[in-house]
Amino acid sequence: MTGSDAFAQVAALPGVAEAVADARTAVDRLLGHRVLRRRSAEVSTESAVRGARASAALEGVSVTLDEMRAAEAPKDPVVQGALRVSAELGSLVETWRQAPRQVLARLHVLVAADAVDEAELGRPRAEGQEVKDVLGLGQPPTAHEVATRLDMLSSLLVQPTEAPALVVAALVHGELLTLRPFGWGDGIVARAAQRLTMVARGLDPKSLTAPEVGHAELADEYVAALRGYASGTPEGVAGWIRHCADATAAAARDSQAICEAIMRG
Repeated sequence: MTGSDAFAQVAALPGVAEAVADARTAVDRLLGHRVLRRRSAEVSTESAVRGARASAALEGVSVTLDEMRAAEAPKDPVVQGALRVSAELGSLVETWRQAPRQVLARLHVLVAADAVDEAELGRPRAEGQEVKDVLGLGQPPTAHEVATRLDMLSSLLVQPTEAPALVVAALVHGELLTLRPFGWGDGIVARAAQRLTMVARGLDPKSLTAPEVGHAELADEYVAALRGYASGTPEGVAGWIRHCADATAAAARDSQAICEAIMRG
């Protein structure tokens, strides 16, 4: 990702604008639901739990929604990490706008607190450090490449762009999962960063949708699309953005169902 407005260059790839517009329509339809006038906090809370569950599932750990809601949720480190991230995400929005590297470090601390040595928490991995390859993506980039690309991504995120929020969010997600910058919990970090970007850039300001739910619903496409992004080809990158748009639309429909359930009591 290089150039004066690299995000906008991606937004112009074939099929991206149409997919993003469809996702935006689905989110806007959700945001217009009448139950949100008084009870948006309930929807956001439920969405956060569903997002944490979906993100854990994509890491290979399946639990029920009731288990996620329980005071004593399963002690699996993936589940606990996903829950900690979902609980703190709202407080990170403002910092994400100004200091994304700082937020990525905090997300990893939250995700991996029960799983890695304290000295590794929040720090990009060193050369030779083991990388947990949950999605079967193969050999990760070198630690040097990780550092370079994280710097580039962070720089782009604090610059103006003409690209829609969803394009930026999808690129953040794809870049982080391709880099696997920490070696453990990278998927949860990447999906949380996508959601943060959607909130921070005004697509879903109250965090009512859980894109993690959409990615889990489209899990087979998720991995294939991510490999396309990692290839670096225009077709692969565009395919990844379209997948993220489809996942966001699916997440908006899921949150719409939450609204309907609340209305029914």
